[in-house]
Amino acid sequence: MGSETPTTTLPRKLEGYDFYREVLGSPKYIVAPMVDQSELPFRRLCRRYGGQLVYTPMIHAKLFADNTKKYRNQFFNIPCGEEGDPSTDRPLIVQFCANDPEYLLTSAKVVEKHCDGVDINLGCPQDIARKGKYGAFLQDDWDLIFKLINTLHKNLAVPVTAKFRVFPSIEKTVEYAQMLERAGAQILTCHGRAREQRGHNAGLASYEHIRAVKQNVSVPVFANGNILFQEDIERCLRETGCDGVMSAEGILYNPALFAGLAPSPTTSSPDDAALLARHPPHAALAQEYLDIVRTLRTPTSASAIKGHLFKILRPALLRHADLRERLGRVKVDQQQQGKNKRAATGAATPFWDTGLEPYVEVVREMGARLAQDAERELAGEGEEGARKSVVELVRVQEGTGLKLLPWWLAQPYWRPLRKGESPSWLAFRTLIDDILTQKRPKAADSPPAEGDAGDSEGPGKKAKVELAPVSIACAL
Repeated sequence: MGSETPTTTLPRKLEGYDFYREVLGSPKYIVAPMVDQSELPFRRLCRRYGGQLVYTPMIHAKLFADNTKKYRNQFFNIPCGEEGDPSTDRPLIVQFCANDPEYLLTSAKVVEKHCDGVDINLGCPQDIARKGKYGAFLQDDWDLIFKLINTLHKNLAVPVTAKFRVFPSIEKTVEYAQMLERAGAQILTCHGRAREQRGHNAGLASYEHIRAVKQNVSVPVFANGNILFQEDIERCLRETGCDGVMSAEGILYNPALFAGLAPSPTTSSPDDAALLARHPPHAALAQEYLDIVRTLRTPTSASAIKGHLFKILRPALLRHADLRERLGRVKVDQQQQGKNKRAATGAATPFWDTGLEPYVEVVREMGARLAQDAERELAGEGEEGARKSVVELVRVQEGTGLKLLPWWLAQPYWRPLRKGESPSWLAFRTLIDDILTQKRPKAADSPPAEGDAGDSEGPGKKAKVELAPVSIACAL
């Protein structure tokens, strides 16, 4: 007999629920991919407060594949060794937008050793995605979507996942999801809004669509949409039957959204400790975020830092307008910071170990003012004549049932609902019909709502992503 040629067996790539359980740890509370917002320090902050799986910001596959050092180091900085670090930044899924399978595969190969999976963005509804033909604007080209997913499924060492928006029709949405599964997607994240729902027309997500997807595929499904408070999380899981809930805008305004939910939700009790665990003072959260930024060698863009501070501090910035203006005027010289780091010698140092003082001063002043605000509000007589509790200050908005929290606590931002709108299939269908039949206003006449990206998958009209200096891989 002739000798047989030895073969090397590659490690088996886990799929579906095996991947979900054995690699990701069965996450229920997921932090969404958000352009210039789910960057490394924010991911770390969210993990501290119960986020079990996080996604990177959306990365443009072609730009990343072109091997431009400036772009790569800004969007997934491998040389610094902190992004995708097994001890501090996992489990992690890296998200790409793409319309070319080869560019997508090239980019995914670069990151596959530094993440647990690669996600394809099929949900961005913004005009930039329309022009670039990616995100939700691939919905009309099922053959291309199949090739994108299948190419990664066949050639990547880690699983591929997909995040998508629904069609107006439940039946077509289910067919679409089944196609994504056949192509090789091992987890599906279903955002229950249609492509047309964005900005002031965002409306409510349809849990009926998400539930139908979950019932008709065999891979894990994450639900996305309508998550403002912790009460919404269990409601979403109950109504959709999904394996996990993904939050985008909700967690941007309150990074503690998932706090205290794992390993299992605690019994809701009307006491201050329970309330403050879910809605801590936002000035403290802002300071904690800045503290994380200052410890990292990986550069964090100045636009991301300012964006997070505006969102986290939003309830108080409406009352302390001078601090809002002061925060808006802050300019930190990221280019000069990079030059300083290039000139530095000796041991590795954090990129922003200096330079963030203007932000720190605003946050510190806000914290001091809010402590005084809270003291004044709590000093009055409570229900039994004693000092008020924080719980007593919570109100419920008439008509919506949404909680109105004291302005010094972390809380969600929500857009006003349309008159008579309710979270039902009929309301969803009516909104879509209205959007499709009305003449779309020019972009200049319809600025994006605050935090607009639908589910923050793409940058809003005025969003600007600042790139780190080309020669800075990390602060060395």
